[in-house]
Amino acid sequence: MPVAIYTAILRLPRRCAPRNDNGWSAFMEFITNSPAETEAVGQALAKILTPGAVIAYRGDLGAGKTAFTRGLARGLGSAEQVTSPTYTIVNEYLSGRMPLFHFDMYRLRSADELFDIGWEDYLDRGGVCAVEWSENVIDALEDPIVVNIEKLGEDSRCITVTGGNTSDLSL
Repeated sequence: MPVAIYTAILRLPRRCAPRNDNGWSAFMEFITNSPAETEAVGQALAKILTPGAVIAYRGDLGAGKTAFTRGLARGLGSAEQVTSPTYTIVNEYLSGRMPLFHFDMYRLRSADELFDIGWEDYLDRGGVCAVEWSENVIDALEDPIVVNIEKLGEDSRCITVTGGNTSDLSL
């Protein structure tokens, strides 16, 4: 990892709060002040992901979901250019330590439509599925890691990561 990116990760303000089985789960929250810092959080998360992981993004248009995915791809070792899958529904990045499948579910209205495009086939390929507009198909996502990205200002974001084994996420 380049020193500049590592330094950016270490400078990110964060707070962590464990939760219990009474409806609470562990979460981590990060404040980022640039797209590069948002990517750095994605890159750090990628290091602890295992085959079959599902990332469910939540956030408004322009919140930084694709920037976060660029970081995921880099953290998985992919050198491919990451773009939004808005018009293709899914973009595949296959050059990393495991495949990354970047979905945009904006145009889908139900979990049934997700299965119609071959969702189970993607899960069976042993990669990471990163799902934008996950709220449209949430019924089909089993135990996802939820990444909520909230715009605080022009470049600043509050990124909350919940679910999965995020207690191992060290920045």
